[in-house]
Amino acid sequence: MRKRLLLVVTLLGLSTYVLGQNKQLLYDFAEIPQSLIINPGVESDFKWYTGVPMLSGVSLQAGSSGISANDIFADDGLDINDKIRDRAIFGMNPRDELSGTYQIELLNIGFRGADPDLFYSMGIYHEGDAIGYWFQDYAILAYEGNADRLNQEFDLGHLKTRGEAMNVFHFGANKRMGDKMTVGARAKIYSSIFDFNSTKNKGFFVTTEGQNNILATTLDADMRLRTSGLNELSDAEEDGTIGSTFLKRGFFGGNLGLGLDLGFTYHLNEQTVITASLLDLGFIYHTNDVKSYTLDGNATIEGVEVILPDALSDPDRDFWQDLVDEVEAFVPFEDNTKSYINFRPTKLYGSVRYDFGERLPSRVDCDCGTAIRGGNLRAKYANSVGGQLYMINRPRGPQAALTAFYLRRLGNVAAIKATYTIDKFSTSNVGLGLNLQAGPVNMYILADNLLAYRNIAASRYASFQLGLNIISWGKK
Repeated sequence: MRKRLLLVVTLLGLSTYVLGQNKQLLYDFAEIPQSLIINPGVESDFKWYTGVPMLSGVSLQAGSSGISANDIFADDGLDINDKIRDRAIFGMNPRDELSGTYQIELLNIGFRGADPDLFYSMGIYHEGDAIGYWFQDYAILAYEGNADRLNQEFDLGHLKTRGEAMNVFHFGANKRMGDKMTVGARAKIYSSIFDFNSTKNKGFFVTTEGQNNILATTLDADMRLRTSGLNELSDAEEDGTIGSTFLKRGFFGGNLGLGLDLGFTYHLNEQTVITASLLDLGFIYHTNDVKSYTLDGNATIEGVEVILPDALSDPDRDFWQDLVDEVEAFVPFEDNTKSYINFRPTKLYGSVRYDFGERLPSRVDCDCGTAIRGGNLRAKYANSVGGQLYMINRPRGPQAALTAFYLRRLGNVAAIKATYTIDKFSTSNVGLGLNLQAGPVNMYILADNLLAYRNIAASRYASFQLGLNIISWGKK
């Protein structure tokens, strides 16, 4: 079991530190084909497009709401042990998180059907997502021990974490419904590579005085760790076949699930627009290579003195094994291979946009605007301003962000979007996105939290996206 747990911790660490979720710069940036991925109901004027595999949609995001590297390692004259104690151990709380996502497009194409009001898109992307909340009571117990904390209950529910990697196969349809409304939907098949989650833990650990001044340790636990795919990946690592195992599990050789995205764009009037999308309404049914661990029950044990952290410094006595043997005799520790269902982190976007300024000429060979609507096209404006809302379902409840944005179109050659976002990671997140169109070649790069680049070590959030596409608008 230790080996499996070590693999889980390693995967979580890599996911959170190398890699948030919010794509506020890409949302409703209709010049970029990938905007269809986060709102299948976005207005588009493409006849067809194709992404360059592995380069058309790459995104990495990472966030830490409680602490940054600079908080601990800055050369500020303070003792590092004091900073660890004050800023990390006691400075963070169980709602603080480390989280991250990454996404790489393997295939992405779109085309307009025989009905000019219908646009289809399909593709495959690889995605990973992980989150871990600060396990405050565990950290206090490990750092200070229980010698001076008799009768204090350490909350086992502070441990909440989950992570997954998968390939997503998707097909979407986008349709204009009259002059004001565009709606869209996207069906998804998830092919899970690995999954781990431990989010419903309850219980406590407490040390009290027992009879005859002997310490008594009480454990009341209802804990569960569920995993899938990790055993197969661990074996593949030993056999040197990790790459082929990843590919096999990502292409229908792992656990499968279904999902749905929904979205719309609605014009209140010629220049005022509202949009919304609901993403990843779905689940994965884990039946393949499943291994779960449970600790369920309660026990009070006397006669075993485990005083932390002093017990760690005695090499001649295995305090831990003594305690484990006693606990396992009273509190059932079990593992099983039962199937389980895991729901995806559902995401919600919404926006209000006001368009103004110069009306731009169409890319299509006619004098009627840009958005193809059966020959009657809606014009685009040089400027757009508005606000966006983002929410995601997380283990400790919904997580939200608010964004104000300004979009400037420089003819049909370039567009620049600037954003200011407030969320749990930052109150000064300024982002900038650039989209360039050189003939049929489309290139974009989007980056968040630019003010933090003055001191990256002090940043608690980072995000960037880039892509390369080929686009055709056709002719009237």
